[in-house]
Amino acid sequence: MIWPFGAKIPKLATRIAITPPEPAANRAPLAIVLIAKNEAARIWDWLAFHAIAGASHVILYDNGSTDNTVEIARAFKGLDITVVPWKLNAAEFKTGMRLHQQSLAYAHAVCTYGHQFQRMAFIDTDEFLVPREALTLHAALEGLPYPNISLPWTMFGHDGHDITPQDAVPFAFRTRAPVSHGPLLNFKCIVDPCEVTMVNPHRFETRGMTHHTVNTKGIKATNKARGGDFVCHDIIQLNHYYLLSEQEMWTKINGSSVSQTAQEQRKQAILQKRDLIESEPIIDNAAADFLARHNITSTDDLRNAF
Repeated sequence: MIWPFGAKIPKLATRIAITPPEPAANRAPLAIVLIAKNEAARIWDWLAFHAIAGASHVILYDNGSTDNTVEIARAFKGLDITVVPWKLNAAEFKTGMRLHQQSLAYAHAVCTYGHQFQRMAFIDTDEFLVPREALTLHAALEGLPYPNISLPWTMFGHDGHDITPQDAVPFAFRTRAPVSHGPLLNFKCIVDPCEVTMVNPHRFETRGMTHHTVNTKGIKATNKARGGDFVCHDIIQLNHYYLLSEQEMWTKINGSSVSQTAQEQRKQAILQKRDLIESEPIIDNAAADFLARHNITSTDDLRNAF
C-alpha cells in the first residue's frame, strides 16, 4: 500500500493478545521457540548446546531459509524438533497497521503447542540459555515457580574475530560488555504458556501476573520497570552473541530482519551497540564452564555429542 504524501504511516503491531491454551496432562518441562533463516552454519551447535541443557523440544519457525537449515535441524536427534514454515508480511486491512511476524509466530507457538509444555522460552540462534550452576535448565528453574521470567541480555562482542571462526560459538566468543544497560539492555522470557495472555518478542503478560514479571532472583517488576536492581544474570544467564565476527556482523547489517526494522535504522543501532560492547570488554566463560560440567571441553566434543 502506498500512503499519500504527509499521511501518517501506521505503526507496527508488536503486542498480540491471545487466549491461553488449556494444559495437557504430563506436560514436558521446556520447549524453546526459535525463528531462523539461513542458519545452517550455526544451527547444529545451537541445538546441541540446548539439548545438553535439557530442553525437550525446539519449535523452529523457518523464515524462508534458502540453505539447509531445516534439513540440519530435522537430522538432529538430541531433542524433538517441530519445523513450521513461517513467511508473513501482513497488515490490518482497514488501517494498514502492520502485524509483527515474530510476535505472530510466538502467538501461534503458544496457542498451537503451548498446552504440551510447562515452560516455553523464546530466543534466537545468537542467544544461548546458560545455567550458571545447575546441570540443566529444568533444574535451574525448579526454584522459580513463576509464570513469567525475564532474562536480560549479556552482550558478547567480536572477541578479535574478523571472519567466522571454526569453533562453536560458546568456545569462540568469550568477551562481553561488563554491564547491561541503555541500548545493551533488553530481555527475553521464559513463560508458562498456559498462562500467557499477551506475546511480544521481549515481554509477555500472563493471567497470574498480568503485566508483571520476575527475574531469576524472584524480584518482581512491571515489564516497563525492568531496569536497575532488577537486572541480574544469576541462575540462568542469557548469552547474546550479538556481534559474532566482523564478517557476520556486516552480513546481519546487510540482510533482512525478522523484526521488520528499516535497514538504515537497524544498521545504526547495531553499530552503536558494537561500540558499547567493544569499548571495555571483559572475559566471561559461563557457557564453556557449563559445557565442561557435562565433560564437553571442545568444539569437537559438542558437535559429536549427538
